[in-house]
Amino acid sequence: MASGGKSNEEIDYKSRIWVLDQNLDQPIDAEAEKLRNKYEDKKFSRLLLMQLAFQSLGVVYGDLGTSPLYVFYNTFPDGIEDPEDLIGALSLIIYSLTLIPLLKYVLIVCRANDNGQGGTFALYSLLCRHAKVKTIPNQDLTDEQLTTYSRSTFDETSFAGKTKRWLEEHPFRKNALLVLVLVGSSMVIGDGILTPAISVLSAVQGIKLDHPGMSSDVVVLVAVVILVGLFSMQHHGVDRVSWLFAPIVLLWFLLIGGIGLFNIWKYDTGVLKAISPVYIYRYFRRGGRDSWLSLGGIMLSITGTEALFADLSHFPVPSIQIAFTTVVFPCLLFAYSGQAAYLMKNTSHVVDAFYSSIPDCIYWPVLLVATAAAVVASQATICATFSLIKQALALGCFPRVKIVHTSKRFLSHIYIPDINWILMILCVGVTVGFKNQSQIGNASGTAVVIVMLVTTLLMILVMLLIWRCHWILVLIFTGLSLVVEGTYFSSVLCKVNQGGWVPLVIALAFFIIMYVWHYGSKKRYEFEVHSKVSMAWILGLGPSLGLVRVPGIGLVYTELARGVPHIFSHFITNLPAIHSIVVFVCVKYLPVHSVPEGERFLVKRIGPVNFRMFRCVVRYGYKDLHKRDESFEKKLLEGLNTFVRLESMMDGCSDSDDYSICDQETEQPNVLPNHSSNTMPLNMDGTVSSGDSIVSLNGHLHNNTDIVSSGFLSNVAEVNELEFLGVCRDAGVVHILGNTEVLARRDSKLYKKIAIDYIYAFLRKICRQNSAALNVPHESLLNVGQIIHV
Repeated sequence: MASGGKSNEEIDYKSRIWVLDQNLDQPIDAEAEKLRNKYEDKKFSRLLLMQLAFQSLGVVYGDLGTSPLYVFYNTFPDGIEDPEDLIGALSLIIYSLTLIPLLKYVLIVCRANDNGQGGTFALYSLLCRHAKVKTIPNQDLTDEQLTTYSRSTFDETSFAGKTKRWLEEHPFRKNALLVLVLVGSSMVIGDGILTPAISVLSAVQGIKLDHPGMSSDVVVLVAVVILVGLFSMQHHGVDRVSWLFAPIVLLWFLLIGGIGLFNIWKYDTGVLKAISPVYIYRYFRRGGRDSWLSLGGIMLSITGTEALFADLSHFPVPSIQIAFTTVVFPCLLFAYSGQAAYLMKNTSHVVDAFYSSIPDCIYWPVLLVATAAAVVASQATICATFSLIKQALALGCFPRVKIVHTSKRFLSHIYIPDINWILMILCVGVTVGFKNQSQIGNASGTAVVIVMLVTTLLMILVMLLIWRCHWILVLIFTGLSLVVEGTYFSSVLCKVNQGGWVPLVIALAFFIIMYVWHYGSKKRYEFEVHSKVSMAWILGLGPSLGLVRVPGIGLVYTELARGVPHIFSHFITNLPAIHSIVVFVCVKYLPVHSVPEGERFLVKRIGPVNFRMFRCVVRYGYKDLHKRDESFEKKLLEGLNTFVRLESMMDGCSDSDDYSICDQETEQPNVLPNHSSNTMPLNMDGTVSSGDSIVSLNGHLHNNTDIVSSGFLSNVAEVNELEFLGVCRDAGVVHILGNTEVLARRDSKLYKKIAIDYIYAFLRKICRQNSAALNVPHESLLNVGQIIHV
């Protein structure tokens, strides 16, 4: 900490939002945005940092904290033959917790966040900004001008430059990187199914210890009821009860840590010698293959670490680091050491190691707290799954699904109905199908270790391209990570037939869905790019476009940020009329966590002035909320008015060189419009900013009053066009969407026909309609059907 009670870590953007929105009466509006800006450069006070560290316990560490419920049972499912094996297993747990959660994730990986966002897709977005590895090439120079589009520059002859060129040289490498990200994401979804199952089942298992005659089916039934209730309440959101999460998890950590210390003192203080790594060597020498296979159970001691990184968006990194080092890490060490001390004297109690080691006087309170902590851990994993799917959807890797924001204060609190019920069905199926912790534990371990391996591989690229670390440091990080995680992976692979196949099957299903959807979207985008309408053809039709221009404004939605889409030619060749003003609207998601409101819109003219054609590019980040906004049309039309005024002020540049006969477009963002560029970023506060002049929608001009007095307001053409815009606006606005059916070409290979004609077509039928995803009002919607072959 620096002097004056301030820390040296600046609060990141998402963390500032989280802090400011603690005021329950403060909605997300312009006032809240002003507050965010006011505290933009503030630093954490020690008190605030401690508060955030406390609150992070309930969101980030629930899954990791419930692992003591089932680790020793899964490590020794056949019983403990030699008490010394407990010392070796405990030593492995201690060093696993130190190397993976503490050193790798808390101190290193958490620093590789995308402006506070974590997870595999956040790492992928970072890499996409620093290298051209995105498989759908819809990025533009204007995107790189965003304030959130942070990227570092480096010498092309450096090792980072060579790595960048190596990634960009071949499409196979780009595709391999995407596959790696999708594999990791699929495993996170699988973990979102397995974690609630094993956490809740292990928690309620304690009932059977107090009632030995109780059937296992009754325990499973209780777990199923809790799981169904948990998933059924997701649509209410966790906002109303989230304030309880941190106290519950903190109480849980204090209980397991205190019980652990008590058991060490009561049963065997000799377990503390497990801090020596020598006992790891003796453990493997004594047990051989059996000790190696037990790593699958020890692996469960670090489950939840991957969720730690995925849930990073809620809190700043320093608060997460403080919570782990001061509470989570020591309490977990005491908990596992206490269980080992108890088992040293009671080796036959390994099946119920946790509950058996609890003093009788506090048994039932601990059982209740354990069940509550298991629910919190499950909730955190479910929310992380929702967040990941939202990121995948924004980056074109998941079918369109309905996303509901359950909180007006926390944008990260979302609910996806379709995914929620799928998770519930699969989670209940896993619980009922296996009925015991061992096989579910094997399944969970497989999912977790694969996610960790994927994170390690992505971190290698982050360290080389973004951090530009020395290759020796990269080699040390890679070597240590792969040795530990590779050893665990080799162990869990041997348990594929004992439950480890479950996450593989689940992940394979989700991977196929995400990859085929991305593949179909990519082929569709490539078709749009190659079949866009030539400007020569548009100009040849004349200002009327060969049709009757009826009053009104037509908003034509397209995936292209440049050029005239093919659907427009299909529209005007099949209908006798077109609106007097046509605006091509491109809703575009960028590989950034968010796009500031003031930089969301880009407005541009297409063709000569008398063609009355414009383009509006609406840009979002993968964490932004895209919802139906009644003021959207108003802001767009005000932007057009401002564009006309500013364009006329700059000598009426109407027919830009951006649209030559060859349809070659070049845009220069954030510069004064001239005869070679007339793209202007539209601010959400109603202004068009362009270089050193800003024109507001009410007609006032700042920093350029001389131009106003020289004839801007007397420009007759401008006044006529503004009046024309007003007439068309009053006549009505129609949203035009393409209802496209995508088919594979007849000469396509078999795998492509299966992917496009069957899987992709099926996904398009069951997912949300494009009009619903874009929140287009149904009463003013016009669908234009077409069939394309890719």
